[in-house]
Amino acid sequence: MQAVLDSLFSPEEEPYILSCMAYFMMFMAFCSFIALLKLHVPYGRYASSTYGFPVNVKFAWFVQELPAILVPFLLIFSTPAAKVSLLPNQLIITMYFCHYVHRSLLYPFLIRGGKPTPFMSFALAVVFCVYNGYMQVRHLSHYAEYPEGWVTHPCFILGSVLWFFGWIVNMHSDHILRTLRKPGETGYKIPRGGMFEYVSGANFFGEIVEWAGFALAAQSAQSLAFSIFTTVVLSSRAFSHHKWYHEKFDDYPKKRKVLIPFLL
Repeated sequence: MQAVLDSLFSPEEEPYILSCMAYFMMFMAFCSFIALLKLHVPYGRYASSTYGFPVNVKFAWFVQELPAILVPFLLIFSTPAAKVSLLPNQLIITMYFCHYVHRSLLYPFLIRGGKPTPFMSFALAVVFCVYNGYMQVRHLSHYAEYPEGWVTHPCFILGSVLWFFGWIVNMHSDHILRTLRKPGETGYKIPRGGMFEYVSGANFFGEIVEWAGFALAAQSAQSLAFSIFTTVVLSSRAFSHHKWYHEKFDDYPKKRKVLIPFLL
């Protein structure tokens, strides 16, 4: 793995490359924001054959998220990852892995039913997970430096709390969505319980908070770019879902917000 990276750029050039990758992701977040004002992300209830042939939803989630584990794993265990021995780096990398181990190795096999994923969405997700997995963990395992006592700094503590809260909300909300229908039932139902009592996009709210906390704890352009990109994409999904719920159900809770409890 290290030999491949050395053939692409020198160790002196790589931090600059990682910074450029972060700024490019921020640029893509802006482009996505503009595009998503008029387009739906083609997945689930919004899936269309326009975006390629259908891919089994369990297979898609498993394969598309797997690079987010495999690429960082190779970076840590097949290259001289000196910063991995430092406690702040270890904890932040652990946050990253907790999310993606669940998302790739557990979540796909808990899905009940689920509509196929268009190939284009699947392929773009694979590319994103390779790109982001390399950018996040290469920076954290090789270049990120934190001041002594960073794990007791308010930014790290608050970021860690937000990450944990968002991670739990995200997983709990996914569980609520999975168990909406009883065995044999079809069709859509109104999600109830947990953060769904406050927002239509409870699962999206959890993931946005999760990566915002990650960015606060990590204090890097790479983590900030990831948080911004996640917020843009998932906010769009939340607004689409909220509108769809109101059109689908006459009895949809009128006071339920889109994404931010009591506010938005």
